[in-house]
Amino acid sequence: MSILAILAQIIRIAVPYLFAASGGVVAERAGVVSLTLEGFMLTGAFSAALGSYYSGSPWIGVLAGVAGGLLFGLLHAVASVRYKADQIVVGIAVNLLAVGLTRFFLRFAFDSSSNSPRVPGFGAAGGVSTASTVASAAAPSVGGTTTTAAPGAAGGGLSALGSLSNPLIWLGLLAIPVVAFLVYRTAFGLRLRAAGEKPEAAASLGAPVARVRYGAVALSGVLAALGGAYLALDQHQFTDQMTAGRGFIALAAVIFGRWDPLRAGIACFLFAAAETLQIQLQGSSVPSQFVEMIPYALTIVALAGVVGRAVPPAALGKAEA
Repeated sequence: MSILAILAQIIRIAVPYLFAASGGVVAERAGVVSLTLEGFMLTGAFSAALGSYYSGSPWIGVLAGVAGGLLFGLLHAVASVRYKADQIVVGIAVNLLAVGLTRFFLRFAFDSSSNSPRVPGFGAAGGVSTASTVASAAAPSVGGTTTTAAPGAAGGGLSALGSLSNPLIWLGLLAIPVVAFLVYRTAFGLRLRAAGEKPEAAASLGAPVARVRYGAVALSGVLAALGGAYLALDQHQFTDQMTAGRGFIALAAVIFGRWDPLRAGIACFLFAAAETLQIQLQGSSVPSQFVEMIPYALTIVALAGVVGRAVPPAALGKAEA
């Protein structure tokens, strides 16, 4: 595989992490723990597949995924902000609810307990492809990517560039700088940081802390859901628990990046590179169990070296007084 193809694969694998990590940064800088990223992604993936299947349009699927993430984000906000429930407990509950509901509606809508039928998604040539035009020879791999053998260096380069034609890839790459601008260069971002550091002081100056946190958690749900929608529409189907812990890895990227959007984005590419290495080692002499644990082992090592020194937002996980 050429260098360009490997770089393109890293970018494709990083996209769901970038979406989820950008959402995690927004919520956690507002003082709300983002343990729910996995549930948001899973809900977004299923909603996108459902919307795309019944409408015949992947863009409707994207909107459906956003709606699903927004709904679960508001659910998290109501429980954590309005009723001041323990945010860790709420996060676990939302994730379990997402797993249960997607599994129930997967059987209800598609009469299957494992996966949906093929759905319209974004084609490799930048356009839209339906289930009937998806190439059956493409071999799916981890991270919503497909690998094909290029006939030569030039063909490999063109294939690598063509694999980045999915518009959600570019939205994912834009998510990090847009969130960085939102957090550091806007009035909302100033209120967001104040709500996560000194909510009492922010409230004394007239900042609507509760509303800011509502907006932050809702935006977090939307962004993470876009990561799930990317997975479903890139693979042209929804599979039970297809997010496979990516939401938790994205949360690790947020912590590893010390709650800074740009640093979190770099961490996402680091974890994506580890997953790419995992894919490249498949079929080698290395035992498969060790190959499969590479991304998760890197996550543990990264957090072990950072968590003790990283300083989270002062009011993270604390209900507004």
